[in-house]
Amino acid sequence: MVNQLVAIIFLKVIVMSNIADLIENYILRQLAAQEDGHVELRRTEIADKISCAPSQISYVLSTRFTPARGFRVESRRGLGGFIRIAQVPMRQLVYQDMQEKIDEDTEFSVVQSMVAYLLKHQMITNREAALLLTTAQTAYETMEPEDRVRLLRTLLMTLERLS
Repeated sequence: MVNQLVAIIFLKVIVMSNIADLIENYILRQLAAQEDGHVELRRTEIADKISCAPSQISYVLSTRFTPARGFRVESRRGLGGFIRIAQVPMRQLVYQDMQEKIDEDTEFSVVQSMVAYLLKHQMITNREAALLLTTAQTAYETMEPEDRVRLLRTLLMTLERLS
């Protein structure tokens, strides 16, 4: 009895994995067919083509099309609902994440870590890192926190646009 239950659970995991793979592959094919790097789909159309529940599509979107994997997903349910998926370059995500993490309480050591990360991953040059660190150190010594935040975010935004 226990062995049968384990076998049933195992088969369900395999089937769910296969359905998730099918959904992911379908979405990736649709995305690849677009020149501009984004696609707008309807959850019900995908469910009909793959013969799955719309909730399975939601699961795939939340686990496989994440910002960490380089995707931005906008979704609206109901009649006229849609799924808009855009592939975002990882560089852009890194810079945006760093900009969001900088606030008035961010310590200089955090900024140093960010610069080290950018340098390690060859997103900036040694020269740019030195300029960033010198500017950030001066900002921490001479500027009010809100002005410092604005300056650091602007520097990161500029680097993002130039990369």
